[in-house]
Amino acid sequence: MNHTKGGLVIFTANSHPSSRELGKRIAERLGVELGKVQVYQEPNRETRVQIQESVRGKDVFVIQTVSKDVNTTIMEMLIMVYACRTSCARSITGVLPYFPYSKQCKMRKRGSIVSKLIASMMCKAGLTHLITMDLHQKEIQGFFNIPVDNLRASPFLLQYIQEEIPDYRNAVIVAKSPASAKRAQSFAERLRLGIAVIHGEAQDAESDMVDGRHSPPTVKTTGAIHPSMEIPLLIPKEKPPITVVGDVGGRIAIIVDDIIDDVDSFVAAAETLKERGAYKIFVMATHGLLSSEAPRFIEESAIDEVVVTNTIPHELQKLQCPKIKTVDISMILSEAIRRIHNGESMSYLFRNIGVDD
Repeated sequence: MNHTKGGLVIFTANSHPSSRELGKRIAERLGVELGKVQVYQEPNRETRVQIQESVRGKDVFVIQTVSKDVNTTIMEMLIMVYACRTSCARSITGVLPYFPYSKQCKMRKRGSIVSKLIASMMCKAGLTHLITMDLHQKEIQGFFNIPVDNLRASPFLLQYIQEEIPDYRNAVIVAKSPASAKRAQSFAERLRLGIAVIHGEAQDAESDMVDGRHSPPTVKTTGAIHPSMEIPLLIPKEKPPITVVGDVGGRIAIIVDDIIDDVDSFVAAAETLKERGAYKIFVMATHGLLSSEAPRFIEESAIDEVVVTNTIPHELQKLQCPKIKTVDISMILSEAIRRIHNGESMSYLFRNIGVDD
């Protein structure tokens, strides 16, 4: 049954066969067929897109999931959006459940804010609206000059906890670093559970020098300033010993975060929680990048289960590690597409979501 008005076309912009699964799920929920398009790589590694049906005057939705070759993923998206624009589509909405380069959203030393560059490229290509999920930093929405709907996967993860963890009432929600404490607090308040925070573990580079605009010199130099003025140097950071703020003894520990990619910090957190008496350890995250040797490290670790959504295809990782479980979020994406196409309010999808969620 078709749940939308006419003039809707849905394309999947990823040339990887396994990545088309999410697009098929969304199209089935909406009662429409996927649009006919060819996306492939030329022998010289150039990306070619050929749209094989008319999109003139129609609402086009381009679904793109991130494969291992993230740069090819971005080019496929840009070229398809531009092709729809030059074919006189009425509107072009990008559906990127995981926004690539979202971790590079802050200035570090002499680097660059890459997510701002990606946002500018997408808008320039012709994107008129963006649907994404659990941006690494909500402020990334400000990089776009088009409407951005940043959906949440937490309702699906909370439902998994309630339905698949029989004794979840004996659980405690854990933030593996103070930076993820807000997310852990949100989960804990909705489940009426306690919270614990791991502090003092080896932090990612992201938490060190996040501003990047201050590079204190090793030697005091006053040649460029007035002799009576001396800029004080920053005191170098020293990480404290690992501590767990909160009681996890004899409890189920549920670590929550938005992205799980390099799993070293999650494995270290699980070992710490095991030492403090947690008898079962779960990891819940929206985006399961699970790069490199992540499946093997998870399989050999104290983690009992890793639960991620299908914003990113990870079938190969699941074959390598049975501990990895998937939650389907195609329902909320298809509902967002339906509401945008029919001109309905999106507020229903953001009910009970606070500013800090």
